[in-house]
Amino acid sequence: MANKRPDPPEVDRAAASRAAVAARRARAAVKAQVASGERSALEVLTAAVNDRDGVEGGLRTTELLTSIPAIGPTKMHRIMNDLGISPIKRLGGLGVHQRERLRDYLATRATTRRGTGLSSLVVLAGPTAVGKGTVAGYIRENYPNVLLSVSATTRKPRKGEVEGVSYYFVDDAEFDRMIAADELLEWAVVHNASRYGTPRRPVDEAITAGKSVLLEIDLQGARAVRRAMPEARLVFLLPPSWEEMVRRLIGRDTEDSTEQARRLETAKLELAAQAEFDYRVVNADAGEAAREVVDLMEFHGALARP
Repeated sequence: MANKRPDPPEVDRAAASRAAVAARRARAAVKAQVASGERSALEVLTAAVNDRDGVEGGLRTTELLTSIPAIGPTKMHRIMNDLGISPIKRLGGLGVHQRERLRDYLATRATTRRGTGLSSLVVLAGPTAVGKGTVAGYIRENYPNVLLSVSATTRKPRKGEVEGVSYYFVDDAEFDRMIAADELLEWAVVHNASRYGTPRRPVDEAITAGKSVLLEIDLQGARAVRRAMPEARLVFLLPPSWEEMVRRLIGRDTEDSTEQARRLETAKLELAAQAEFDYRVVNADAGEAAREVVDLMEFHGALARP
């Protein structure tokens, strides 16, 4: 019969418990330093490499990533998967290649946030019926750090649209006045019918305050913003397929058959313009597409810290 291992003396268990509590508090302090900006995640990783048994070395990689502002659990798991790192890995136990991949990610992220000339303005555009409004609405409801610019338009409200939230609905005389007073960052006639434009003042005030701004506008408007603000980042929203875009346009039942046919012809031309944009996001699911757009804004330093 195997000898039973003796229990450690009570004093040892107490000491071990105190040590464990102290270690947890020390790791919590490191995470708080990263969250507040007192230390960078890259500095913590370097300390972990230099002393694998130290406080930083005992920190799980998942804990380090979620300490970084704007990285939540969902994004953290995606980053870990992209880097090929197990969720249970501590910084001190990372392999050479894992450390290099993590270091490259953190260094790239830090550079983009510190760099100059990074855009606080991101434009979301795409063909008709691709779901720009749905994706923008999801961002408005779920990402409060992003200011979604509200466009002015001369068209009539559609069912469910709210004044000042969906659009500012104005008549032609008011739109003319806004143009004359240089109150619009951009404006255009869309589908040879109504005019749309982006009020300049809310955008300027938000950028000055260090906030991120998303413009959900048409292709002509995106080109106008690119001319006026070359530093803006342009995101083109794509449908999963042409067939799905046709289904969405017909299914929303807001235009007659003649108008639907005309808009589909316009959409073919708009799809051909995607090469002009910095990024392309496929809208198969509004929530997932919204997350990708916000991630792009974060990557380019557009999101203000919470």
